[in-house]
Amino acid sequence: MIREIGTVTAVNGRSVDIHTQLKSGCSGCSKQNTCGAGLLSKALPGRRGHFSVMTDEPLSPGQDVELQLPEEALTRFSLAVYMLPLLALFAGAVLGQWWFADHEGGSIGLGFAAFAFSFYLLRRYLRHKDVKVQALLQVRGLSTTP
Repeated sequence: MIREIGTVTAVNGRSVDIHTQLKSGCSGCSKQNTCGAGLLSKALPGRRGHFSVMTDEPLSPGQDVELQLPEEALTRFSLAVYMLPLLALFAGAVLGQWWFADHEGGSIGLGFAAFAFSFYLLRRYLRHKDVKVQALLQVRGLSTTP
């Protein structure tokens, strides 16, 4: 399970709004001053995530919660987000080479057009999958004992 700690900001019936502090995974790395991820985390230090999740657990604003997501779901969505645009780029370039054999620009143009179109398709697909991700996301209230 992928786990993240967040804070409940609002409760509307079964819907709960949760904010999380997005953190960099390289805070202890010796290369953080030269690594792109380390520099980005320093440039944008106050980044926060916002989630609306349905839960039956009684929660109150200000309460800390743990969000849990199965690794398989994260892996599937990561593969779709990274691989589909790359495959579209290569497929578009190959088709462009086949259709416009005499013009290299046609192959490049069709490759980038397919690449851009894949982001449009991903956006539409992931909007429908957002409900599925919310169903996979589990919320567990953390105890507030000192």
